[in-house]
Amino acid sequence: MESIEVLVIPQVSDQVLERIAKLDPRIKVVDVRGWFDVELRASWPQWTIDRYLGNRDYPASTLEQRNRALASAQIVLLGWPPLKDLFSRAPRLKWVHELPAGASNLVGTDLWGSDIIVTTSRGLTNKRPMAEYVLAAFLHFSRGLHWSYRDQRRHRFEHQTYNPIMLRDKAACVVGAGGIGREVAKLCAAAGMRVVGTRRLADPEATPPPGFARLESAGALHNLLRESEFVAICCPWTKSTTHLIDGAAFAAMKSGTVLVNISRGEIIDEDALIDALAERKLRGVALDVYDGEFERPPDARLWDDERVVITPHVSAATDVSEHGGVNLFCENLIRFLEGQPLENVIDWQRGY
Repeated sequence: MESIEVLVIPQVSDQVLERIAKLDPRIKVVDVRGWFDVELRASWPQWTIDRYLGNRDYPASTLEQRNRALASAQIVLLGWPPLKDLFSRAPRLKWVHELPAGASNLVGTDLWGSDIIVTTSRGLTNKRPMAEYVLAAFLHFSRGLHWSYRDQRRHRFEHQTYNPIMLRDKAACVVGAGGIGREVAKLCAAAGMRVVGTRRLADPEATPPPGFARLESAGALHNLLRESEFVAICCPWTKSTTHLIDGAAFAAMKSGTVLVNISRGEIIDEDALIDALAERKLRGVALDVYDGEFERPPDARLWDDERVVITPHVSAATDVSEHGGVNLFCENLIRFLEGQPLENVIDWQRGY
């Protein structure tokens, strides 16, 4: 096989570039880290730029230099936010790997639905921190800690509103039993919870994954919501999961349910969520994501509600990174050179 040009766009470390280059002598790493920042800043909403690019320095490059780099690249390592017109500018392109996990990150780019191989780091992000976020949110609301901020502001306690409940023996419904959902299930089970969950397709005869008492197909979601006091949204955002948690789903939930979303904001119908809060259906809601998070602040009706905690997509952030995206890319790069199938290839029809 002739030499393969691997274009590295995201701000990875020098050690990562060296690791990729040493995999095989046929690999030619092209370092364009930061080159495309000028285009990203012009093509993405300011809210996204401020959140993910900030004021970081980036090297000067011309459009001609960037186009020439793309024109010769066969493989591209991509980060967030992605180039929106990468595919149309890279005629030799054969494969793109996205370091983040969500295939939905590529919606709105010309890679979506294209005829090249696109892989993601699905199931390989910092799963443990995300699971700890879910459990922390469950504990936060089960102990009534959200009311302490209100009391602190007022300098006055309202003891009766805390109404703490115990997690042990309560049912937690994990929506989406992929890599992250399975980590959530294990941690919640370790806290003494009975964990049920959904997967797009689940074999009812198969032994459920560790942590799960029961795993069912997506069509059983409302039945599982009816028996659960806690709900964690861990499924990918696709056409079929857009507004999956809608008015009917909220109606199926028990009164006093705690809802946590660590996946994508579009999975929850926020108008239905606001209605459920108004009807006092929910004990508390933790949103690490929200609808439109890459374009604007959260809906003020959610941000102002004392029963809602909103964080800026930080559930995977941690002092000890366990992100396996680079590992998968390196493993897939060897497979690519040897003509073997790659792992974590996006199925455009399925949406992940």
